[in-house]
Amino acid sequence: MRLIFLLVFLLGFNFANAQLFGEEKILNKENIDKERWSWGYFLGFNMYDFQIKYKDQGEDIAVEKSPSFSVGLIGNLRINDYLDLRLEPGVVFANRNLNFPDFVNQGDSFREVQSSYIHIPLLLKFSAKRINNFKPFVIGGASISHNLSSNEDNPQDNSAGQFRLKTQNYYYEVGFGIDFYFDYFKFTPSIRGVFGMGDELVRDEDINSPWTANIESLKTRGIFINFTFQ
Repeated sequence: MRLIFLLVFLLGFNFANAQLFGEEKILNKENIDKERWSWGYFLGFNMYDFQIKYKDQGEDIAVEKSPSFSVGLIGNLRINDYLDLRLEPGVVFANRNLNFPDFVNQGDSFREVQSSYIHIPLLLKFSAKRINNFKPFVIGGASISHNLSSNEDNPQDNSAGQFRLKTQNYYYEVGFGIDFYFDYFKFTPSIRGVFGMGDELVRDEDINSPWTANIESLKTRGIFINFTFQ
């Protein structure tokens, strides 16, 4: 994930540097941003994490993160030259492992959390003025997701090896990116942070559960690196 971040940064820096300090360029896709509606798709990577707050101080639950991927569509409504409203429905896959302290048995201390989300953000995109064939922007908004692998309705809990999350969750998102204009399409790398707004944990039936009793709240947070084509 760090390598991908570095490559995106270097690509954007080199291209932007060429556009800023080179001679005036012929504008590619000159009228693409003047259309009232535009469409596209994105491919990307993500790194999901958990933000965990505890009722009592003790050894933290260790969260092991691993990169995964996402894919989706884009619908863009132009408001003016600098502001767009975007809907970006997609499918997001996320992998996290939890290691609970104070267990002797490895099977009791380890929980694998594999999630498949239908993720729907509604975002406002604030763009700078276009310079030759690139245009930086910041983006932010809110989103809702439906976790197809939540186990929320599973009658079994951690005592039977089942870690459960709520199916429907809400987030706020903020990020930045650069639009690059080529001869036949617009390419946009972007980086966005995703932050859960509500507690997602479904607690065990036992109020003294060693897995969930000490958790005050468990929220998703993550980083998206998306590559958009329009």
